[in-house]
Amino acid sequence: MMREFTESDLIVPAAWMDTNPEVPEGQWYKCFDGLIACGQGELVKTFLLPSQSSVGDELD
Repeated sequence: MMREFTESDLIVPAAWMDTNPEVPEGQWYKCFDGLIACGQGELVKTFLLPSQSSVGDELD
């Protein structure tokens, strides 16, 4: 499956990651307009479409 994110879809998550947010050690996800960022510990592992299921703790 090909995931299509635009450059503008990635601007807000990139700015959020630049703030070095506190995230749990386990799996987590954060919803943004147009995508969901999923990570484990300090690493972002993947981006999902809003229609896809995510696993872990949801971040505010």
